[in-house]
Amino acid sequence: LLDNVPLDSQGQLYPAFVEAWPTATPVRQVYWLWQIMQLWKPLSKERMAFSLLTNSLRVEGWRLRLLELDLQNRNTKHRDLRIFWSNLIPTAHTHIQQPLQEICQMIGDIGESLEAIAPKLNQLLLEQAAKLPLSAEIVGATDTGPVRLHNEDCCYPTEQDLASKQLVPHLAMICDGVGGHDGGEVASQLAVQSIKRLVQNLLTEVAQQQDLTSPDLVMKQLEEIIRVVNNMIATENNEQGRESRQRMGTTLVMALQLPQQVKPSLESNPNNAHELYIANLGDSRAYWLTKNACQLLTVDDDVASREVCLGHCLYWQALQRRDAGALTQALGTRDGEFICPTIQRFLIEEEGLLLLCSDGLSDNDWVEKSWTEYTPGIFRGEFSLKQAVEYLIELANDKNGHDNTSVVLAHYRISPEQLILLNNPTARPLEKEVMPELSEASKALLYSDDDEVSELKPEADLNSGPDSEVEAMPKSPRLKPWMFMVGLLLILSVGAFVAVWRNWENFRSNPNDAPASSESPMIPEPSEAPISPDS
Repeated sequence: LLDNVPLDSQGQLYPAFVEAWPTATPVRQVYWLWQIMQLWKPLSKERMAFSLLTNSLRVEGWRLRLLELDLQNRNTKHRDLRIFWSNLIPTAHTHIQQPLQEICQMIGDIGESLEAIAPKLNQLLLEQAAKLPLSAEIVGATDTGPVRLHNEDCCYPTEQDLASKQLVPHLAMICDGVGGHDGGEVASQLAVQSIKRLVQNLLTEVAQQQDLTSPDLVMKQLEEIIRVVNNMIATENNEQGRESRQRMGTTLVMALQLPQQVKPSLESNPNNAHELYIANLGDSRAYWLTKNACQLLTVDDDVASREVCLGHCLYWQALQRRDAGALTQALGTRDGEFICPTIQRFLIEEEGLLLLCSDGLSDNDWVEKSWTEYTPGIFRGEFSLKQAVEYLIELANDKNGHDNTSVVLAHYRISPEQLILLNNPTARPLEKEVMPELSEASKALLYSDDDEVSELKPEADLNSGPDSEVEAMPKSPRLKPWMFMVGLLLILSVGAFVAVWRNWENFRSNPNDAPASSESPMIPEPSEAPISPDS
């Protein structure tokens, strides 16, 4: 009954939009307005747009939520939206009051479409976001698991990819070879290698643009990339005569932090616009984790979700079907014109973790049950991303264990990165797997020289700039061996004498006290019981 209701962990309603508006940051205020504009058109078609102008509109951090839909069949006009926004201007941040006034005036002048205000509102949104410094760190890994004999997953970046710095930390993705289809591991690796090259071309093209590329255009370009990769895999299936369940395929979840450069003001230098694009096909997922929430960003392409979208039943009812988890689409199993990837644009305006994972982890809701075990520790600098990724893979193997598991974790900060000393032991290199025989085109994609990618130099890295540069420390002159040995013996002798004397004094004063032990913080072992968000 209360599934997906905007309630916090204490069972309280999230704040109403109009109540939270005056205290929000300028970038969040504009981000909320952008989301209202995006929701206006689909709700207007159902004559429910008035829901966005009432206290049913709630805020969960950056995200808008609706408590209920207005079913009065109201014919809401654009002037109603203009009046609603105009009433917000006096309590808006001073830096955005004048631009919002101009946008409201445009709403009064346009006809039946809000598309005319989209470029100006998007420009204002990215300008406000660009005022915040953005840094990112990303780690990924994949594991065969305790049951499977080979790994059909493929992810980017792995530890080996981090040294190249070509697409890191802009691009992250996971492909899960479709279970039951021969050659799933080939499809997933072919997809990752192909997408890397095509996205590199996109980044180079965007870097050469003088004007901002609109979200709609970027999403169309990403959709074309996905269709091209789909057709590569489908062609490989056709050339090898694969039919029905013999056709290899793969899921896809991809995140692209598009580093468009925006000038926050006439006097400032261009900065990263904080755009984050998420594309998915299949049941691999993306989550956004903050100090207070775990938010699922994607919808699975499976039978259960399809039945809900078609209005046939509620989600909990759809899950009762035996085929509820069967995929309705994946890369490579059909021609590109018949696939429909979901692509969304988000904005990074707070510190958070982006988690991409295959269903080896997300099955049985283990992301939702475990996120409080590692997220706060990462924000406090107690755990590294590598430790968190290893913990999640261990959790998946322990609690699910029936499938391969892939995890990519990205940490986005909007303040200068603090130096955190962490013990990060080097992970053992991943074992190379034997690839099935491919066509010449597929071999070229999978095994071509990385020199082609390295020639395409993207614009400056997220962390480039005066704040992120670290000067090399000069090497100290080397001591002679005999001087080092004499000094070491003196230090050990003095230290031993002091230690013996202090222990003797402590024993005399309080012989029953035992010395206290100190342990470094560790990520807890996976617990048997579900973990409450309140814990």
